[in-house]
Amino acid sequence: MDATQHEWTLEDGLAPERLDRVLARLQGNLSRSRLQALIRDGKVTVDGAPVLDSNRKVGGGARIGLNVPPPVPAEPAGEVMALNIVYEDDDVIVIDKPPGLVIHPAAGHDSGTLVNALIAHCGDSLSGIGGVKRPGIVHRLDKDTSGLLVVAKNDLAHQALAAQFADHGRTGPLERAYLAIVWGVPERRRGTVEAALARSTHNREKIVVVGEERGRYAITHYELLESLPSKQPLAALVRCELETGRTHQIRVHMAHLGHPLLGDATYGSGFKTKANRLSERSKEALTALNRQALHAAILGFEHPRSGEFLRFESPLPADITALLEALRAEI
Repeated sequence: MDATQHEWTLEDGLAPERLDRVLARLQGNLSRSRLQALIRDGKVTVDGAPVLDSNRKVGGGARIGLNVPPPVPAEPAGEVMALNIVYEDDDVIVIDKPPGLVIHPAAGHDSGTLVNALIAHCGDSLSGIGGVKRPGIVHRLDKDTSGLLVVAKNDLAHQALAAQFADHGRTGPLERAYLAIVWGVPERRRGTVEAALARSTHNREKIVVVGEERGRYAITHYELLESLPSKQPLAALVRCELETGRTHQIRVHMAHLGHPLLGDATYGSGFKTKANRLSERSKEALTALNRQALHAAILGFEHPRSGEFLRFESPLPADITALLEALRAEI
């Protein structure tokens, strides 16, 4: 089946309105989230030019084009892969995810994902609420972020866990904490970053801080655990807790604070020269890390069936531990 091309010209005099809302009216058989995804993928044009921002305002006289790709087989195949299973019962499975593992199939990652492994491991028991490409997925970790992740094995568990993650522990039992190594040392031992986030209009792989009228509300709480090294520190170990769960939130918020994560090529590229001040041991450890120094260390939630509070801790993986020990040994 071929792609479908649509084109509309808005009536003169129409007041400017968000692009995704206009498209939702024009193309009523596609959901708003699907239209937003097509915008992010460069499938929408305004006056002949691609637009990647759903918030873009369009008004009377604008010429809007929409290219809807043909459907592709949506059912991921099961693939037998080694999984570090921390806990499992009939309702949930908790995984300690290694770095480099993509959560679900997407463009460029049609196989070899956690979902492929879960389908092979769990069979037909995974919840289908997340859609055929994301069965059981309640929350996500970036490809190169390691640590704890819970997956729902049936619809009851999915609905209950989704409610807890939507609340982010503000009024409910959910507990999530991340450990990160950042450049420099935050001035305050404890603090909060409150800054709205949106996908960059120039690079759709990147999230940026924007005004509240354009972005999604986002809050990160951080605590300084250790200066690295303790004298004349170059970096710091921090604990981060999310009050919202936006894409790349910790990475963007810490960079916005002036303390990007070590190894973060997307948000810490301006700090590359900092590595020149490190010892050879630390440089080697940072090179070997080859990812952002971020680990989902603590996960606690109320069991969807029994109501019991389950709490899990994951130690820092070997690559972050090696970097941490090298930084502690800096003179």
